[in-house]
Amino acid sequence: MADHIVRRGSASVTELAESFGVSVMTVHRDLDELERQGMVRKVRGGVTAQASNVWESNIAYRLQAHTAEKDAIARVVAGMIEPGSSVMLDDSTTALAVARQLSVLAPLTVVTNFLEAIRLLAGSPDIRLIALGGEYRSTHDSFLGLGCVDAVEAVSTDVVVVSTSAVSDQYAFHQEQEIVLVKRAMLRAGARRILAVDGSKLARVALHRVAPLDDFDAIVVDAGAPADLLQRLRDRHGNVHVAQM
Repeated sequence: MADHIVRRGSASVTELAESFGVSVMTVHRDLDELERQGMVRKVRGGVTAQASNVWESNIAYRLQAHTAEKDAIARVVAGMIEPGSSVMLDDSTTALAVARQLSVLAPLTVVTNFLEAIRLLAGSPDIRLIALGGEYRSTHDSFLGLGCVDAVEAVSTDVVVVSTSAVSDQYAFHQEQEIVLVKRAMLRAGARRILAVDGSKLARVALHRVAPLDDFDAIVVDAGAPADLLQRLRDRHGNVHVAQM
């Protein structure tokens, strides 16, 4: 239902009930939940999609978006991580997919501000887990702000893995300033920097520049990305790895 509304920009309750074969009452319940998650705004008789910079940051949306692509990317990224090394992960769901691959590479030290990744790795006996503190943001299920930046700056890791919401020919972007500040700190803290992004992020821009693409030692993109955009990225950067689905 969320995808339907986002694609169209708006929809009536009646239209949604007919499209999904459910009752009007069920539609209202689902819309209430989507509104709570920040993805839509209910209006008289229907609903409108929130601006993309609102719902694209929402953890509930990101956990369900492009999962196969993120899993393929994660397998390639995991192949770049040596057992016994230290790895910093940002609060992206692509980095979370990487976290799911890490138990087979243990022993490892993993540093992250993403509560979902902390929950996932907390039960792994051969992973030394360092949780980055700061101010908790439920929309992202992560810790951000000055406290998080200070915590990042207190450590140094062999590898840092980040994702961003947009990638142009030259830069990686994100729409939220407080997240950009944490990602930049993470990039400064990593000896090897990996950008992991699914193909939907290519040829896009957002409000804030995170870093030039040349600052990354590796850029990992899924093979499902448009072929022309992949080729353009490869022509401009020699460190692009394509993850097969």
